[in-house]
Amino acid sequence: MEKEQVKKEIKKLLRSMDYVSNFLNNEKISEKDLQIFFRIYQQLGLAWEFWGLQCSHWDGYKKTKDDKEVCKICGKVKGVDDFYYLFPREGPKKLGTKLKPNSKKTFENEREAKILSDTINFHGASVNVEVHNSYKSTLSGHKINIAADRSVQLKERGIECYIDQYLIKVPIMEKAGKKI
Repeated sequence: MEKEQVKKEIKKLLRSMDYVSNFLNNEKISEKDLQIFFRIYQQLGLAWEFWGLQCSHWDGYKKTKDDKEVCKICGKVKGVDDFYYLFPREGPKKLGTKLKPNSKKTFENEREAKILSDTINFHGASVNVEVHNSYKSTLSGHKINIAADRSVQLKERGIECYIDQYLIKVPIMEKAGKKI
């Protein structure tokens, strides 16, 4: 690729990312629109990865306020690995949006009713989020309906905390004769 074409494409791309990020920072945006703009931003981030690979950092690097060197063309930080999810290194991180059950229909099984089942291990703590619509299940030979639900499970050092729409469960375990 020609240097000028890469510079032009990266400049357009970074403008688009700035434009979309303004919508992501708007607190009045609906959850549906927030999810759409989040996906667009992630796709733009992947495009930035692609164009960053095309950039040979022809114009060199410039220093930032924190004494890091970034490419004058693509904005990539010198000597830092690239990531596909663009999270801030410090402070709060946001991944996805809050999904809730979205259908009044009762599905035939759990697999069809499932909207989300996702787990992330974050600094040693495991967080699992499951969202499903109502579905039919069998309990000791009888058909029952399982209610639509959103549940969150946190595991850390042997302690598990479950939170769903109607229940919060934090089991207290005994260890060496002492309650923890």
